[in-house]
Amino acid sequence: MPGEWNSSQQGLVLITGASGGFGLHFALQLEAQGYVLILHGRDKTRLQMTLDALEFPERHQLMLGDLSSRKTLESLIDALVQMPIVGLVNNAGFGVWGGFEQRESVPQLDVLRTDLLAPVALAHALLPKLKKNHGFIINVSSLAGESPLPYMATYAAAKAGLTFWSEAIRAELLGSVRVVTLAPGPSPTGFRQISGAPQGKGSLFRIPAAQVVQSALRVLKGGGGYCVPGFRHHLIWMMQKIVPRSVSLAMMAYYLRR
Repeated sequence: MPGEWNSSQQGLVLITGASGGFGLHFALQLEAQGYVLILHGRDKTRLQMTLDALEFPERHQLMLGDLSSRKTLESLIDALVQMPIVGLVNNAGFGVWGGFEQRESVPQLDVLRTDLLAPVALAHALLPKLKKNHGFIINVSSLAGESPLPYMATYAAAKAGLTFWSEAIRAELLGSVRVVTLAPGPSPTGFRQISGAPQGKGSLFRIPAAQVVQSALRVLKGGGGYCVPGFRHHLIWMMQKIVPRSVSLAMMAYYLRR
């Protein structure tokens, strides 16, 4: 369990995928707001690096596990439901780059388990505590969930599901739990290296991970909502809305298969 709390601490927040990228910046910024953190991830070394980057590492704790494993997820939930959770940041996620037919099915199914099924399971299990504590949920989705994405088809499907689910429960929980649906575009988080995506794709539209997290927490402070961070990502979002799907599919297939 975390170390002793003091009067400046606001409560206990779980951050999944806390070993880098957005997870690191959520940890830094939520700690600065006085929260005690549970940092969850698969890589112990990188998770420890996140913990060491915090101002008061002794207040927080690490939890290891692969969210694509049903057994691991159930064990995590069993531990978490005993804790006074006030916030859930569903940040863990990854993608698999390449043609759907050419990539093995197991990693593609793991994308769905990690990016969509785990957030749903965690939120459902923790909602009694979150409602009791007038807490919050931040679901880290993606602009990839706003339109089909050739060569990352399963990732886009998972993020589309996450966005629609997150927005639906936001309406259901209005007034009891604040829900933020965060939908960023390209950001330098290490996602490309993990997914196997070619370097340079979408680089013109990248914004820093810290700015993405700042935007999400600003929307949270305002009571929750759908959050597209920064002007560059808003530009992508607007293009997704106005370009016909047949045209955007052809453009993205040409651009991403190169």
